[in-house]
Amino acid sequence: SEGMIKWLKKLKPNCFEDLVALIALYRPGPMQFLQDYVDGKFKRKKIEYLHPKLEPILSKTYGVMIYQEQLMNVARELAGFSAGEADVLRKAVGKKIKSLLEAQKEKLINGMIKNGIKREVAQKIWEWILPFASYGFNKSHSVAYAKIAYQTAYLKTYYPVEFMASLLSLEQADVERVGFLIEECKRMGIEVLPPDINESYRNFSVVPAKNQIRFGLLAIKNVGVNTVEAIVEERKRNGPFESLGDFLSGLNRKTSTKNL
Repeated sequence: SEGMIKWLKKLKPNCFEDLVALIALYRPGPMQFLQDYVDGKFKRKKIEYLHPKLEPILSKTYGVMIYQEQLMNVARELAGFSAGEADVLRKAVGKKIKSLLEAQKEKLINGMIKNGIKREVAQKIWEWILPFASYGFNKSHSVAYAKIAYQTAYLKTYYPVEFMASLLSLEQADVERVGFLIEECKRMGIEVLPPDINESYRNFSVVPAKNQIRFGLLAIKNVGVNTVEAIVEERKRNGPFESLGDFLSGLNRKTSTKNL
């Protein structure tokens, strides 16, 4: 999207972790922290922590709490929660269950006090955590999305024609989506050629040695799979069609006449 492109240009990611963070941040709620993350990366702002123990947990995200896993680590490192207890806190915060949140609040604050953190600091940490309920994201999900984004961006950059042909084939049942992707091809300098009875295949295909994609027969409205397969098979068997009569006589009428 245009918004994601804008923030990628601002962030200038130089490691996989940046992509993971941006995917988690570019959503309603955490978007307010995008600039903080960018400024933190380029050292345009001083990163401050409510307590020194927060630094190892939040340093990679420049002091911004982004992931549910970070919340769980805060509970374990600062309040002595077990992994199971930290997960209960994660669920309470994520689902915003008031009764459960109140119980977790007392447990977290008391745990921090037991670990030598002053009550007022513990209270501030809780108040700092609370808004996280509206935007906390699972890091493992973000990692998976970032990996797919990285792989597809690589393919689109280094194999643009093959990538767009595959994408058009995947989306060929959606007319609006196909139109959008053809416009993207134009922006990329790739020409999408119209369907050709002698050159088109079932799906969108790459034209060898040229920066072109040939429109797939199956993407033509009301042309069925059997018709397409009959056309391609006949062409493979007897070569290109020479005329409309040759085309009609060469196909099995039982499978194709209804769609012609």
